[in-house]
Amino acid sequence: MIQNKSKTVSDETGEAQIGWIEGGVPCSTLFDDPYYSRQDGLAETRHVFLAGNRLAERFAACDRFTIAELGFGTGLNFLATAQMWHETAPPAAKLDFFSFEQFPMTAGDMAAALTVWPELTMLARPLLEAWSDSSNLTKVFELKNENIALTVLFGDANTRLPQAGFSADAWFLDGFSPAKNPELWNTTLMEEVFRRTRPGGTLATYSAAGWVRRNLETAGFRTERQPGYAGKRQMTVAMRPE
Repeated sequence: MIQNKSKTVSDETGEAQIGWIEGGVPCSTLFDDPYYSRQDGLAETRHVFLAGNRLAERFAACDRFTIAELGFGTGLNFLATAQMWHETAPPAAKLDFFSFEQFPMTAGDMAAALTVWPELTMLARPLLEAWSDSSNLTKVFELKNENIALTVLFGDANTRLPQAGFSADAWFLDGFSPAKNPELWNTTLMEEVFRRTRPGGTLATYSAAGWVRRNLETAGFRTERQPGYAGKRQMTVAMRPE
């Protein structure tokens, strides 16, 4: 296992430090945690975030939808969401996807991570090209087409989220393990997530940690445990009451 280079995380943005573990899975050397499941990151995303938020049925019935995410990482969650959007949403519907990332990956590392899933190649290409061409990955990254607008805000989400100007229909809580990165799961941040969620909005996360669920409930969400991915006993879904 890759050892931590540092256990101190500041609020400054810095380039992700990546190691590669068995199966070509990227792992943060700062948090000593992989970016996604060793079994199949795409299948995990579909199980936890897409199914956990019931996105297929909600996409099919919407004209506009907003998703927000803590932890952009490799961009895998965004690409899986875009794929489902193209398959299920009405042709004229619009998707806004906001993500927060303190330690952005290089385009090269991102591309290496995503090569595992050739079915995402066409969707990944414009993201990787724009990411590579961007001269400023310290403030905000934007990528838009006719139906989907991606905005990645760089820096500590504890600082950046209160400054944001959106309300989400669904959230992906995909920071590194709460035990290794508690700053991204604290009560104050979960309260801000709640404030930025529309009534009836949902969230999903791979984590079933008791203190994470309590923080969500303290913020105002109703939480529920569901079966996790690939043998993981539980995950958490939640909803902001109407």
